Amino acid sequence: MLRLHEMFASLQGEGPHTGRPAFFIRLAGCVPPLCPWCDTKGAWDEGTEVSVSDLAAAAKESGLGFVVITGGEPLRQWEEGLWELDRVLSKLGFAVQYETSGKVPVPEDIRGEVILSPKYLEGSWHVDRTSVARARHLKFVASQGTLGLIDAFVADHALDKDRVWLMPLGMTRDEQVENMPLVWDHCVKMGYRMASRLHILAFDTKKGI
Repeated sequence: MLRLHEMFASLQGEGPHTGRPAFFIRLAGCVPPLCPWCDTKGAWDEGTEVSVSDLAAAAKESGLGFVVITGGEPLRQWEEGLWELDRVLSKLGFAVQYETSGKVPVPEDIRGEVILSPKYLEGSWHVDRTSVARARHLKFVASQGTLGLIDAFVADHALDKDRVWLMPLGMTRDEQVENMPLVWDHCVKMGYRMASRLHILAFDTKKGI
């Protein structure tokens, strides 16, 4: 059994699959230290128990071929049954993307694509180094105050810049738009990729999108 916060059909609003129709499975629970700016704090709770078969059935019923498993921190439930969902969805032919902070090591045998969003908290990056190596892409929420930290992280891990995505900081549409030119210019300068947070541009502060 897995602990679920919510599931819904939408568009992926972030990273390399921006704009792609997706069925979201948001698992409950996170890993400290918790991010004070988190826009899904409701997922920090214990959620509701749901079986792997019910989650797979819901994904099939959505009619979409792309499943995003997010949180909270979804990989904290790997041993509790996420490993099984990973295999079931793969066998059913779904493309699967995991959104993780990297605080929990990414399993070596994971089948879905891993998108890692490292978090800088309390003066350091809270990320497992093996998770960085196993992620397909890394995405960072960027602002004037974090660009130097991101550059140092990329250099420290010798990352291919084609794997690095920057998104402008913004809990609201106006804040995101304000930070876009800064992030745009930095991506041009450094060779990173850029994505918006499309759901915020479209719906501002509305939840469940």
